[in-house]
Amino acid sequence: MPAATVLIDDPSFEKLIDANAKLVLLGEGYQAAEGPVWNRRDQTLIFSDIAGDARWKWTAKGGMELIAEPTFKGNGMAYDLDGGLLCCEQSTSCLVKLFDDGRREIVASHDNGVYLNSPNDVIVRKDGSIYFTDPDYGRWNDWIGTKRSFVRDYKGVYRVPPNGGPVELVVAKDDFVEPNGLTFSPDESIIYINDSERNDISAFDVKPDGKLGKRRLFAENLAKFDVDGLPGKVDGMECDEKGNVWVTGPGGVVVFNPAGKRIGRIRTAGRCLSLAFGGPNLTTLFLTCINSFHSIETKVKSAPLHDPV
Repeated sequence: MPAATVLIDDPSFEKLIDANAKLVLLGEGYQAAEGPVWNRRDQTLIFSDIAGDARWKWTAKGGMELIAEPTFKGNGMAYDLDGGLLCCEQSTSCLVKLFDDGRREIVASHDNGVYLNSPNDVIVRKDGSIYFTDPDYGRWNDWIGTKRSFVRDYKGVYRVPPNGGPVELVVAKDDFVEPNGLTFSPDESIIYINDSERNDISAFDVKPDGKLGKRRLFAENLAKFDVDGLPGKVDGMECDEKGNVWVTGPGGVVVFNPAGKRIGRIRTAGRCLSLAFGGPNLTTLFLTCINSFHSIETKVKSAPLHDPV
C-alpha cells in the first residue's frame, strides 16, 4: 500500500505531525473496520469489524488477534470509569457494557419506552456520564446491521447519567440527519458531534449538569475539501491535547484547529471510517480503513482518556 500523504493546509499542522510521516499497515482483510479504542493498562488497541461481526485486538508485541465473534455487529467503543468496555451494537440497537469475565450488561436500549435506532459511537465524560449517537444505519444497511423496521422519527444524541438510569435526549430532534462521531474538547467543556449525511460538525457547550447548550456549526460541507475527488463522509472523530479536531472524511482524515479552520489532512488509500490515539505516549494515531488497519505517528498526544490504567 502507498505511504500516507500528509497535506499541510496551514503551517500550524506541522507542529502536530511530520510532513513526511508514513502510514504503517498493521492488519487487513476486514469487511468494515471501525470503532477503535485504546487501553493504556494493556497497551492494546481494540476495534470492530462491523460487517464481519467480529472484534479484534492488536498489540505491538503480539500483533492481531480475534477476540470475539459474533458481536451483534458492534461498532463504536469506549471505556467507562470502571474499566468496562462500552460497545454500540448495531443489530440489537443497544449500548452494552462488556466485562473481562464475559458478562454483558445493557446500558441503554430504549428512549421513552421505544427501542433506540442503532447506537453508533460513544464517549465517556470524567464524571462518568456516557454520551452516544443514535442514527439508524443498523436498521437499514444489511452489511453493517440487521434490516428492521424504523421505530423513531428522529435520530438523537443521548446521555446516560453517571449512576445509570433512563437515557436523556441532549439535542433537539431536528439537529441531525444521521449523527455519528462525537468527541470532547480536552477540558470537556465542548462536545463535537458530526453528521454523516450533511458532512458537517457541530459544537455544543456542555453545562455543569451534563446537558448541552445550543448547536453551533463548527465545520460544514467537508465534501468540498476533497480536492482530489476522493470519496467519503465524516465518521470517527477525536480531539488532541491542544483541542484540534481530527475527523475521518473524504480522502482520509481532516484536521481542524479549535477555531474551526482546516489546517491539514492525511490521505489514506481506502475509505477511512474511524480513528483513535494510543501507543505508549498517546501520540500514535490508529486508523480503521474499511478493509485495513493502520497507524501513523504524530507529534501531539490525545486529549485525556478514561481507559484503564
